[in-house]
Amino acid sequence: MTPNRAKLDAAIPYILAAPQNSATIQQLCFRPEFGERTFVDELLVTIGGGVQGCRWSHSPWLKKEDGSGDPRIQVSILQKRVLDLVYEPGGVAVHPGDTFTVDMNLSHESLPIGTILQAGSAQLRVSDHWNNACVKWKVRYGTDALNWVREDEHIKYRLRGVLCEIIKDGIITNSSLLTKF
Repeated sequence: MTPNRAKLDAAIPYILAAPQNSATIQQLCFRPEFGERTFVDELLVTIGGGVQGCRWSHSPWLKKEDGSGDPRIQVSILQKRVLDLVYEPGGVAVHPGDTFTVDMNLSHESLPIGTILQAGSAQLRVSDHWNNACVKWKVRYGTDALNWVREDEHIKYRLRGVLCEIIKDGIITNSSLLTKF
């Protein structure tokens, strides 16, 4: 069942009350191809290859002029509180497939563009590219959920999550902390 707009709007104070730093990384998701998701305990990430073996390395949705993947979208982080609002495990909707979830405030105020994050032994830089939710978000979670993340007033909250570029190779593990560097 998709959440209605009133429920989504009512959750914004709760979402923004998430910790500002040092939150536990949860639910690492490996996506080898479109629509495929495998939940793993660790992910190797590299500057040149993104999440190793993940589809960004061979078929990214955002490309540079030379056709290679835009590094600003190598890692996608979704706030756990938002995931809990829209996704029901075991339901008919597909998991959104973000690299990982974290119970941390991902807003522009908390994580300005360019913020460096430590994720396991890897380092990430918060991208200037906005995750505006694709049509799949609408199909999976409903029109209200899509309009909610795209509303002008909500863009600053990054309700669909934050995109990051890998700036230091490393391993991201479940239960490690995501911290501002």
